Amino acid sequence: MAPKEASARIKINRLLEEAGWRFFDDNNGAANVVLEPNVKLRETDLAALGDDLEKVANGFIDFLLLDGSGKPLVVLEAKSEGKNPLSAKEQARKYARSQNARFVILSNGNIHYFWDLEQGNPSVISKFPSPAEIGNHYAFSPDAERLSNELVALDYIAQTQMPGYALEAGWKVEAERPTFIENAKLRFLRRYQQRAIERVQEDAKKGATRFLFEMATGTGKTLTSAALIKLFLKTGNARRVLFLVDRLELEVQADKAFKAYLRNDFTSIVYKEQRDDWRKADIVVTTVQSLLFNDKYRRVFAPTDFDLVISDEAHRSIGGNARAVFEYFIGYKLGLTATPKDYLKQSGGTAPRDPREAERRTMLDTYRTFGCESGEPTFRYSLIDGVKEGFLINPYVVDARTGVTTQLLSDQGFVVTTTDDAGNELEEAFGGRDFEKKFFAEPTNRAFCKTLLEHGLRDPISGEFGKTIAFAVSQNHAAKIAQILNEMADQLWPGRYKSDFAMQVTSHVTDAQRMTVNFANNNLGGHSEFAENYRTSRSRVCVTVGMMTTGYDCPDLLNIALMRPVFSPSDFVQIKGRGTRKHNFVEEMFDPNKKAALGSVHKTTFRLFDFFANCEYFEETFDYDEELSLPANAAMPLSTGRDDDSGSSTVTGSLSTYEHFDPDYVVSQVETQVGKDGMRIDRKLFGKFEDTVRADTKLTEMVAHQNWEAATRHVIEEIFDKPSEFYTLEKLRKAAGVDRRISVRELIEKAFGFIPGFKSKAELIDDEFQKFLADQKPEEADRIREMRYFFGAYIRDAHVRAKIDAGHFADLNVNPTFTMRDLKDVPAPWRRRIPEYIKDYVSLNPFI
Repeated sequence: MAPKEASARIKINRLLEEAGWRFFDDNNGAANVVLEPNVKLRETDLAALGDDLEKVANGFIDFLLLDGSGKPLVVLEAKSEGKNPLSAKEQARKYARSQNARFVILSNGNIHYFWDLEQGNPSVISKFPSPAEIGNHYAFSPDAERLSNELVALDYIAQTQMPGYALEAGWKVEAERPTFIENAKLRFLRRYQQRAIERVQEDAKKGATRFLFEMATGTGKTLTSAALIKLFLKTGNARRVLFLVDRLELEVQADKAFKAYLRNDFTSIVYKEQRDDWRKADIVVTTVQSLLFNDKYRRVFAPTDFDLVISDEAHRSIGGNARAVFEYFIGYKLGLTATPKDYLKQSGGTAPRDPREAERRTMLDTYRTFGCESGEPTFRYSLIDGVKEGFLINPYVVDARTGVTTQLLSDQGFVVTTTDDAGNELEEAFGGRDFEKKFFAEPTNRAFCKTLLEHGLRDPISGEFGKTIAFAVSQNHAAKIAQILNEMADQLWPGRYKSDFAMQVTSHVTDAQRMTVNFANNNLGGHSEFAENYRTSRSRVCVTVGMMTTGYDCPDLLNIALMRPVFSPSDFVQIKGRGTRKHNFVEEMFDPNKKAALGSVHKTTFRLFDFFANCEYFEETFDYDEELSLPANAAMPLSTGRDDDSGSSTVTGSLSTYEHFDPDYVVSQVETQVGKDGMRIDRKLFGKFEDTVRADTKLTEMVAHQNWEAATRHVIEEIFDKPSEFYTLEKLRKAAGVDRRISVRELIEKAFGFIPGFKSKAELIDDEFQKFLADQKPEEADRIREMRYFFGAYIRDAHVRAKIDAGHFADLNVNPTFTMRDLKDVPAPWRRRIPEYIKDYVSLNPFI
């Protein structure tokens, strides 16, 4: 047998066995793998197939995979490594139909496609489905005709919430209807949401399985998704739905919405809260990052477990190797995005790393993923549409720039002259990107806060400062801004707030996710005491970095402050979109008499404070109705650049170089003679570490809530480098016998049983390559083996990586592990695209 044929045969046989298929009768049951024409394999057959994998006396060899009754279930067309599996597509279809088999697998040992002949096209898979998984999927029979014929009226959700609502007296009396709807919390679709669903029905009837909604923030993507979920589940076109979000705080928000809309008919859960019985749910909500970490999506789920996958903020949650999660599941796919593709303008090619160009490429990839190569989504509803139809509001932009930020944003930047130790004069220029990273200016931060407090909108009911989100540069910057705002609030409203006017809401803050929910529910810091019988949050400002951007729903928000430059177009659209939702403030009034007297007090605008010319940067046209005169800061002094709360920092030479001179002391000293057997910690280090972390109640609580950032920080600060044990990552890595770098999070997940063990370098590279295949779908399927070798060499070998990046290809001739000949075996376009993919989507840290 030729090498490529033999290699493909070995790989395919192994994949079948790993999935639980049986070539021979054994204790688990009868053989369920046979050859055409329905002849069972004997052990001698595998060695007697001849020199060609595909040719025998009677024609092509096809595997038939049988169900429990011995009937054909799957046709597996095995091609040699040198051939594209899709070349056998029609041949396999013909043979499957002749055998009355519904499913087809096409494979050359390196790349595999699964195809349900009753639904869609062949999809890339990373492993073969098991007999049970195929059996479960066989029971599922989607019917696009039934899907398209289902009537989705404007009360489609309300009918699930309260099936007999139209018979209630509160509904029948026209004057009482608004109060009845509010008290019953009934939700009705808007006409544009109904149109979106109708478009899916029309396209599905034509055979489409992928759809993309481009809907502005505040237009009800979650409600529309709920209606689609009901449509698919009710008509039998889905048995279970996966709803992917890109941020932890959005899990609870989405699950809460689905429960409110659909709980009478369908069950919804957050995966991390019910990971042991998720199969009982109709809707599973999770973050794509959670499924991606340590390949949980492949370890826990089968490709057939979800028949409809919805990706919220699709350009984020399927970007890069996260797309492997999305593509892993077989069935219908829906993408939701609030970022209009037209907004991402061509950068002109002058700056290849321009964030706008990167975002534009991401959006184009998103459109391609959802079958919208023409640039037209399945349905589009823009901010302009929403404003015109009265559902959304536009911002009132306050473009405010201090003397310092003006210079930072100029072409020259803020130029600072210093003198080095030799007396030489040095000049250093800082740009907008350097603010609060390398360039610190306390007076500038105070000017931002003063301007916000003086010109921000007030709550129309209580008269206090309106609810606000301020976006800072970093965690440290957020802490500074919150501190300044609280100091100023104490001066403006003495005794009213006790350092809770502004709160830092970032990933380093314990329970930050809960804080975002409490702010939306008007309970952050408790309830305000400004007005009786009126529910609004005591804390008025949340200072964050990026937690409250995508999908965060807080309709009574009145001010947004951009205290940092924003370079991602989608981030800018999302941040701006936080304020576009309409709101009736009277809804938060408890006193019925006051509520009746006030009538309606609607939010008609919100203020967007732009301190870094972000609107101008993104070439967006706004009415700047107000220009503010800020304090003169042209000669504003620089701070020391200190980031901590104690100690001092000294600047020497260049301003971007800091040296720390504070003293440090040894606080514990224990001397022990190490014997010939070595230290006990070296012998039992990892087991002892696991016992230590599992006994830590605070850490256990963090892990239970999957607050991984806080848990990681806790291990580093409270468990590592203590004199009694002196745990370090390197010692633990050696104790665990891992041939690569490991992260603190991996240690925690292993200790608490989230992962069975640590993957080797080779296993990680193979996982990354499978994600690459799912994401990029190379057409040169006959060269997958060569591409895989290049992929692994570029990741593993720093010398190969350096030569490839520098274009010194001739030097590969003397490289022992990857030669110029190996590179030439890789299809020409992929010699460039594979390194680009790895740089963008693969962390090299575990392999260094």
